[in-house]
Amino acid sequence: MLHQLALALILFAIGGMAWVTWGIFVRVSASIFMHWAISYLAHTRGPSDWAVKDASVQGHNIAWLAIPTMGESWHGNHHAFPTSARHGLYPGQIDPGWWVIQGLEALNLVWDVQTPTTLPPRSNLIALTERARNFQGKKSPL
Repeated sequence: MLHQLALALILFAIGGMAWVTWGIFVRVSASIFMHWAISYLAHTRGPSDWAVKDASVQGHNIAWLAIPTMGESWHGNHHAFPTSARHGLYPGQIDPGWWVIQGLEALNLVWDVQTPTTLPPRSNLIALTERARNFQGKKSPL
């Protein structure tokens, strides 16, 4: 956690301990809690569009966690396309993390960004919903 020290010093200089509390302690605690929530909830319950053959753990989508987890809560999509930068694949699946990556890409700060449409097909995927079945073999689910 030493990498937080520089930001903590800046926040302290600007606004004192209250800014450090909100800018470091609350922010890091919320981040850790969201990571735990996804690790537990998205691997145990919820809807999913995909199943991965021979996977011991399946991913599930937890819609109410989409905003605080920056889209990581579309975990069924993440398990289906683990190297994709985009997790919210279908209309209504809010994915703020994808929006940030698109912004970085527009600024030429990242490149070779992978999405399900640019990844090779996976033979071990099972489509569980109509929209997933319609996605297979098409270039884009959107």
